[in-house]
Amino acid sequence: MNIEIIAIGGYEEVGKNMSAVKVDEDVIIFDMGIHLDRLHIHEDTDIDRMHSLDLIERGVIPDDTLMKEVNGKVKAIVFTHGHLDHIGAVAKLAHRYEAPLIATPYTMALIERTIKGERKFKFNNPLQVLNSGEKLQITPDITLEFVHTTHSIPQAVTPALHTKDGIVVYSNDFKFDNHQKLSPPPDYNRFRELGEKGVLALIVDSTRAAEPDQVKTYSEKIARIMLQDIMQQPLKEDYGMIITTFASHIERVQAICDIVAKSKREMLLLGRSMERYCSLAESMGILKLPKNASIYGSPKGVNRALSKADENRSKYVILATGHQGEPDALLPRIANDKTSYMVQPGDNIIFSAPVIPNPLNKANRSLLETRLRSKGARIFTNAHVSGHAGREDHRDFIRMLTPQHLIPSHGDLKMLSAYAELAEQEGYRIGKNIHILRNGQAQVFDE
Repeated sequence: MNIEIIAIGGYEEVGKNMSAVKVDEDVIIFDMGIHLDRLHIHEDTDIDRMHSLDLIERGVIPDDTLMKEVNGKVKAIVFTHGHLDHIGAVAKLAHRYEAPLIATPYTMALIERTIKGERKFKFNNPLQVLNSGEKLQITPDITLEFVHTTHSIPQAVTPALHTKDGIVVYSNDFKFDNHQKLSPPPDYNRFRELGEKGVLALIVDSTRAAEPDQVKTYSEKIARIMLQDIMQQPLKEDYGMIITTFASHIERVQAICDIVAKSKREMLLLGRSMERYCSLAESMGILKLPKNASIYGSPKGVNRALSKADENRSKYVILATGHQGEPDALLPRIANDKTSYMVQPGDNIIFSAPVIPNPLNKANRSLLETRLRSKGARIFTNAHVSGHAGREDHRDFIRMLTPQHLIPSHGDLKMLSAYAELAEQEGYRIGKNIHILRNGQAQVFDE
């Protein structure tokens, strides 16, 4: 056996995800993401004109220059889902490898949009769609399988790499949600079957492993109930209503639109990222917008919609980005009187997203809420559930797969260590079969 796991990005931070699995002389790359915090960017940000070396130096994208020292040929680049911390660097890095890109249909459509916007590099990699539940022969000795899972974006999968020496499972990101509206529950039976076949190594998201009070991640059904309770009475009143959430969280967008559809108000989905994610999801039949919903992505379209909503605020609900307080996102611009929509006393502002815990986000979000309150707005915070597995979900996953080795990823050292502590409760040991890697390091299995 000669299998090597190479940690390229996402092993010292939340984001910038990129890993490689080397099987003899063949290499499979998983994900090519960006580190949002390093540039303080959000879903509307444009890095198309920036050079990859500059982005690597800033820590925005993975430093894949180490791959020049890897003695092998990249055979495929595989993507788990369409979040920017997993696909955002594709146009900057993928052209270096003569290998096809493999993803589910929605993820691939988002990748194609990213590629079309690129201004620095030419892109000739073949694009290959693989649905969850399907397999693809990469080489005579390597088969890729997409196992269905759930996350906070449609068509998320857990790739399983079948080799003659065992299965390598790459699980970034996932949650165990049995009650989503747009996606069936994860394929628990297939995970158990993989465990019976023999999983050599599990590379796994550790983002929430250090949160002891979040032993299990709640279903999106809980978020739907929270939003229904919050919105029910204000929808009947004459005040304005703005809801902010992740534009890529199509499940959440669907829930919000369905609630508004039962009222007398119209739904306005505003902003470039809302148009990007939601229009694409609607065109693919994933998102089913009610007749009273409209999407505006261009600045002129957004401004017209805001003017219309400002004139008759009891007739509309605005869905916008800006929940982290990013200065150039729509909600902070509204709060700073930089649009035609003026927040008035009694208006309802609903945050259906958490504060991403870094100092800059916390400061921006606090400033945003302070400005909204100073205008007399009524604020509802954190009508949200996470898209990442909690500690007990991880414990269940370990027991399903029974991997020989565990490699925590998608987190800082505190998160990786917390996952290792959990794994030790399940009989694993650091240095023996729990491997904490840093960016640029590798773990070789050559028994």
